[in-house]
Amino acid sequence: MSFFDRLKKGLTKTQYVLVRGIDDVMARHERIDEDFYDDLEEIMLKADIGVRTTEEILDDLRDTVREQRIRQPKDCADLLIEGIRGRMHVTDDDYSFLNQKSVILIIGVNGAGKTTSVGKLASLFRRMHKKVIIAAADTYRAAANEQLNEWANRAGVPMISGQNGADPGSVVFDAVAAARSRDADILIVDTAGRLHNKKNLMNELHKLYRILEKEYPEAKRETLLVLDGTTGQNALMQAKEFSEVADVTGVILTKLDGTSKGGIAIAVQSELGIPVKYIGVGEQVEDLEKFDSDQFVNALFNP
Repeated sequence: MSFFDRLKKGLTKTQYVLVRGIDDVMARHERIDEDFYDDLEEIMLKADIGVRTTEEILDDLRDTVREQRIRQPKDCADLLIEGIRGRMHVTDDDYSFLNQKSVILIIGVNGAGKTTSVGKLASLFRRMHKKVIIAAADTYRAAANEQLNEWANRAGVPMISGQNGADPGSVVFDAVAAARSRDADILIVDTAGRLHNKKNLMNELHKLYRILEKEYPEAKRETLLVLDGTTGQNALMQAKEFSEVADVTGVILTKLDGTSKGGIAIAVQSELGIPVKYIGVGEQVEDLEKFDSDQFVNALFNP
């Protein structure tokens, strides 16, 4: 099964809520009025597209309906889809780090799929013929090293780690030295997954940033936030909070398989201006790919 097929399968529940809901609204209404827009809004919110994004999409739809003097609700379907597509644009520049020496810090709360995303990213980059090293800088969580080491082995990449409870900065320092000596293309750093104390998290991340700036200034730095797609608007709140303490350059959206809240992919990009760069749709090491907005919309609206 191709990744696109797995994505379509994974978005089945979101399709049921969003696509069937929109089709039902189009079929039930004989004219375009406020009741029509209200019903569309309800469906989009159920799919976790988000309040602000939903309002913006529907405002644009209203403008187009007036300008083009559209009378039939069914004629709004393609306009609505294009409005959604337009809020999920990722450019080649968003992946420019792949063309130079790079360090990718992976952040997010525990349980979002952070450690598995590190392994899947490493595997993806290896398939792109990149030389990858993983740094196990989540030194606080019990068994974090063992879990990450298992994923590193599945991806076929080396891992630099320290003792449980060790200073994450020392792990990153050693990992930078290893990346340099082995001429690695990409260093992926797994960080501690917590948000309950923003100050501690901010201090720790900024310490890692300082080490990287001093020891590895030539490397392009990315900070990717891992969000659990099944948590809907909670994921959006996490994204807002993490972006306050870290220079988040992109999102990895996990667990899109089997959720009815796939609209969160639209909300994150539209409301925060942070691109979704990678999406995960399964548990296997190959079940993570670059985000393609056209592919996502096609998978969603062409079941």
